[in-house]
Amino acid sequence: MKKTLLTIFTFITLSSQAQTIDKYFESIRNNNVELTAFFSLMPKGGDLHNHYSGSVYAETYISYVVDQDYAINENTLEVKTSAPQGATGWYKFSQLNAMGQLPAYKQKLMQKWSVKDYNGVSYPSDKQFFETFSGFGIANNSMERLEVGLMELKERAVKENVSYIETMFTGIPCDNIASVDTNFNHLLEQAQANHDEASTVKLLEKLYKQIEDKNVAACAATFNKDLAAMHKKLKMDDATFTMRYQNYVTRVVPPVSIFKALVASFMSANTSPLVVGVNIVAPEDNETSMRDYWLHMQMFRFCHNKFPNVKYAMHAGELTLGLVKPEQLTWHINEAVRTAGANRIGHGVDVAYERNSYDLLKHMAKTKTAIEINLYSNEFILKVKEDHHPFTLYKEFNVPIVICTDDAGVLRSNLTHQYVLLASRYKNVSYEDIKRYVFNSIDYSFIKEDAVKEKLKAQITERFKVFEKDVLTTHLNIAY
Repeated sequence: MKKTLLTIFTFITLSSQAQTIDKYFESIRNNNVELTAFFSLMPKGGDLHNHYSGSVYAETYISYVVDQDYAINENTLEVKTSAPQGATGWYKFSQLNAMGQLPAYKQKLMQKWSVKDYNGVSYPSDKQFFETFSGFGIANNSMERLEVGLMELKERAVKENVSYIETMFTGIPCDNIASVDTNFNHLLEQAQANHDEASTVKLLEKLYKQIEDKNVAACAATFNKDLAAMHKKLKMDDATFTMRYQNYVTRVVPPVSIFKALVASFMSANTSPLVVGVNIVAPEDNETSMRDYWLHMQMFRFCHNKFPNVKYAMHAGELTLGLVKPEQLTWHINEAVRTAGANRIGHGVDVAYERNSYDLLKHMAKTKTAIEINLYSNEFILKVKEDHHPFTLYKEFNVPIVICTDDAGVLRSNLTHQYVLLASRYKNVSYEDIKRYVFNSIDYSFIKEDAVKEKLKAQITERFKVFEKDVLTTHLNIAY
């Protein structure tokens, strides 16, 4: 009897404390500084939509090219290991330093390799964003540089009370499949033009056999081995933090190229405990992306049938009215969810324009297809925010929601910033909603080991207890 009374008392006490925390949260909702302090301290679980290269801050890339004394073009700001022979307008960073111009060029690179100081006038925001990646690629092209970047992500996450990152890391190099028959490009494009699923599957089966014969499995195995060695060397997993990886393919290349990469990615994810999923990246409004979108969904479904245990998230619906023709806003998320069978959707901004959007949202809720919400990314790239953003639709239909950063380095942002935007913009989001989104980031992660998931959730539960105690005692003078 005493135990029962104690349990009831404990439940009532914890419920009262939660209500008190919620009242405090409501009192600061319109104060961004207070919200920032609140969310900086709050445990935030995981970041599931995280592009590795775009999450490293530009300062890191710039320091590297300066230290290596690479060359930069004074007009285009292109950086190379050395100046092209006979070319003019190129300077080594040591030369710029001797002329007293190095600080100015570092600032120019910061503006070129991120959205820092972007004024919204001189250049389209989506172009500014996506073109950063080709710029800083030269500072991120070796195992040593990957290690530096991963450690930066981990250290920043720990300081920000983020327990887990599931990062879109890199593609899988594989010279073995370079000679696969490119005549399939034309055949696949013909099948796509007719939306001929039967012919597409037959072509992909023949192409898959060629890729298999080139021993792509060996490439996947080598990649997994090297990744595991790096992960262990860096001690990425510890008592406070866990890292997992997604392979990705690029949607702006010819059909054979993307399918080769996709097969290698699925093979890798099928056999590695660290590689937990596959994704597809690059601008969705690109001409090739738009033309081949249907075909890409067929490829994902094909690979899923070959590797049914591999999970995958997909960038889908990262579009808005004016960016593409209206009719092109009506089907991408449906295809990703219903045809390709994605486990999570990244962005999903155009869901309100989808055919039978209510049925789609109900389907996502029923199948527990989570939506990765990237508020600041959508605001910067697509100019979609506040009640123009579909967050409220996803919430209304009980689609599982996770809050993510996308490319924190390029966007000069972090996960705390995303929660501040969420709380300040959407007044119907309660503190309990936010806690649910935090736990969703673990529940809907692709982590393969149940024990790791349960450990992370238990840690986050304990962190919330400490956090809430701090809020109660510091701000409300309540004994905890």
